[in-house]
Amino acid sequence: ATENPFNCILRTLEKPGGGGEFGKYFSLPALNDPRIDRLPYSVRILLESAIRNCDEFQVKSNDVEKIIDWENTSPKLVEIPFKPARVLLQDFTGVPAVVDLACMRDAMNKLGGDSNKINPLVPVDLVIDHSVQVDVARSENAVQANMEFEFQRNKERFGFLKWGSNAFNNMLVVPPGSGIVHQVNLEYLGRVVFNTNGVLYPDSVVGTDSHTTMIDGLGVAGWGVGGIEAEAAMLGQPMSMVLPGVVGFKLLGKLRDGVTATDLVLTVTQMLRKHGVVGKFVEFYGEGMSELSLADRATIANMSPEYGATMGFFPVDHVTLQYLKLTGRSDETVSMIESYLRANKMFVDYSEPQVERVYSSYLELNLEEVESCVSGPKRPHDRVPLKEMKEDWHACLNNKVGFKGFAVPKDSQNKVVEFTFHGTPAHLRHGDVVIAAITSCTNTSNPSVMLGAALVAKKACELGLQVKPWIKTSLAPGSGVVTKYLQRSGLQKYLNQLGFHIVGYGCTTCIGNSGDIDEAVASAITENDVVAAAVLSGNRNFEGRVHPLTRANYLASPPLVVAYALAGTVDIDFDTEPIGIGKDGTKIFFKDVWPSSEEIANVVQSSVLPDMFRETYNAITQGNPMWNNLSVPTGTLYAWDPTSTYIHEPPYFKDMTMSPPGSHGVKDAYCLLNFGDSITTDHISPAGSIHKDSPAARFLIERGVDRRDFNSYGSRRGNDEVMARGTFANIRLVNKFLNGEVGPKTIHIPSGEKLSVFDAASKYKSEGHDMIILAGAEYGSGSSRDWAAKGPMLLGVKAVIAKSFERIHRSNLVGMGIIPLCFKAGEDADSLGLTGHERYTIDLPSNVNEIRPGQDVTVVTDSGKTFVSTLRFDTEVELAYFNHGGILQYVIRNLIDAKH
Repeated sequence: ATENPFNCILRTLEKPGGGGEFGKYFSLPALNDPRIDRLPYSVRILLESAIRNCDEFQVKSNDVEKIIDWENTSPKLVEIPFKPARVLLQDFTGVPAVVDLACMRDAMNKLGGDSNKINPLVPVDLVIDHSVQVDVARSENAVQANMEFEFQRNKERFGFLKWGSNAFNNMLVVPPGSGIVHQVNLEYLGRVVFNTNGVLYPDSVVGTDSHTTMIDGLGVAGWGVGGIEAEAAMLGQPMSMVLPGVVGFKLLGKLRDGVTATDLVLTVTQMLRKHGVVGKFVEFYGEGMSELSLADRATIANMSPEYGATMGFFPVDHVTLQYLKLTGRSDETVSMIESYLRANKMFVDYSEPQVERVYSSYLELNLEEVESCVSGPKRPHDRVPLKEMKEDWHACLNNKVGFKGFAVPKDSQNKVVEFTFHGTPAHLRHGDVVIAAITSCTNTSNPSVMLGAALVAKKACELGLQVKPWIKTSLAPGSGVVTKYLQRSGLQKYLNQLGFHIVGYGCTTCIGNSGDIDEAVASAITENDVVAAAVLSGNRNFEGRVHPLTRANYLASPPLVVAYALAGTVDIDFDTEPIGIGKDGTKIFFKDVWPSSEEIANVVQSSVLPDMFRETYNAITQGNPMWNNLSVPTGTLYAWDPTSTYIHEPPYFKDMTMSPPGSHGVKDAYCLLNFGDSITTDHISPAGSIHKDSPAARFLIERGVDRRDFNSYGSRRGNDEVMARGTFANIRLVNKFLNGEVGPKTIHIPSGEKLSVFDAASKYKSEGHDMIILAGAEYGSGSSRDWAAKGPMLLGVKAVIAKSFERIHRSNLVGMGIIPLCFKAGEDADSLGLTGHERYTIDLPSNVNEIRPGQDVTVVTDSGKTFVSTLRFDTEVELAYFNHGGILQYVIRNLIDAKH
């Protein structure tokens, strides 16, 4: 690494009015390059990061030029390095990251280095939000009861994270019960502009949850990544990314009366899915921006994963600055943010003439055309206008089974199932609502829809309407601020009256933490094959996600969730049919309970105040009694408990020495698995519940864990022994060795035995054999998952030979020391006549300096067949990781070297 060649454009940022200086910054205007003025704002953030981090090793001047020349380079899919300003974790992914840091400290200590030097090199914000099960609903004390369950189930994980928050610098842990990670990020953690050691630069963030994109609504570039990329970023390593195309999305006009931000986001999601934006940034602009509150922007940004974009970006403007003040950021901070972004041409001022920016493609939406809608019954982008809902529902009953079909026979579509609910006669029909949940970061951070829902409840209560007692209603705010403004407005009591009591602060129904449905209701559904419905203000409604018994799941705004709970069914035309009968026997219609936009705006104006944000977030760092009473060890090295089935020390650094192991090939390896195309990270990585006959279940039972306490793979991500056993344990795995049989098995070639993948790998290891995997196209596609690379490494896999790799999964394999190789174009295992029963030798030079990124490598088999493949180490940085045995080992040795 050399001195930054761009130090010549460092400038000083003066405070307005001559009160001294804010600090220094790398000035984009000082480059005097006319191409920069035409760049989308989102690309300027990538550019500034590359300039500031340029060291001619991890980030090169050539990378900076690629970004400046975005107009010409982005269609060519060039790769660039990106170093985000900070990392955002939630608890499921936070645990393995802290486990790895703790392990690195131990390794550093054993090698004679200063273990306290192992800390995140960029700020890490870890929010514990994924553990709230709605066990108790419709009760005044739901929050406390659910919180107690949460601590009982997760005490060990929570204790470990609490230890990490004390042991590591640069790491903030937000305790359970505080809110949903993305809302806390928006209201509190988002910096917008950093000032670190006197250098100013834009906030940017990668997070281990796909909805990290919500922060794009605040003008902070952020998106979701897998655990290994997040750990690499945390340790100061660059992420490799394709320089994205940017879709310009122009907004005009303003929303009509009674239309919500949720209606808008479902409309935008459908438009962008149709346009095709996978792997691209979407940047919003146009005069309609001034009509969109920041919370509305955040709602649109949140659903980027559902429309497929990497980001849905809203550049900083006056609306952003107002929101920062509303949420309790100081005047001095807001002044610094505005001054820096204006000086560096990253601020949009709609009062000035706009310079035409160039986009890869263009879309336009007049906000006046947006109408009330929901999405479902099985996908977020299947939008249904409210006025067509009844007709669409009947079509879904008739249609053959699919995303828009349940294939219910005509003669049973109107059947009524009678049952008894706690001594009261009750009935269910197809389309009846059994779960109604105001939930999810998408909507709970938006005061207009939350207070809109409360106004619907107020009108309904005053007219004498009620929600049927067997509908599981719940309200899970994304932060304590929501409770404060609902109470100040005097409207929480009406939500309570309808059964929408607060159940907790965190992710609930939207990620499947909906808890059980009452047994009487569950039996009525299963015994009569009823297509029951859930209505939720979430962002995902894939089949089986919300609850196993709700086959129809509709995404809707919070006020619509209340309306559907009152109606008790999705089989209704709100224009012509009443939602209930009032106290005096009159029919009550949707229009009678629906608030106007003006009514909502007035309540927002009088109820949402800056002090609420300050109070909530001052208290957040003080924790809560249950968190504060967790006793944890005080040392900076973790005291591992060998009997723990949740937190275990992985063997990544066993026998590590100061000398890197160097480059190495593979000798006489057996093929552990022989795959075709499209093996996803869901096939590879442990996910979901732990199957009773699996190696992981066997491991837990041997350690005295009762089956009902297995919990999920997600909750046990901090235990490598469980996760290694869950790797390739997917029941839908298709392995060519099994001749059409589907499941998590393989053949141990020397003995011919059919074994679980874990047992076969253990047997090869005990016999001293290397292993490889053969695969087809798009190996590792799907969500990026760290255990999809960590798991195979722990099983003993040394190389993967595939037709092609998903980009991030390939870099994750490199990070864990596994060699990725690609067959030559037009070739694969079948065309080369490979059965997988051969033994494979891959020769690589022992001196890493003799290897070039992307060079040809010959693979030799014991059957006499040889073939040439492409070595997919794509950069010199990746070769350095390989030389060290992996990214974590590379970082440790570098830190010790830096000391010398």
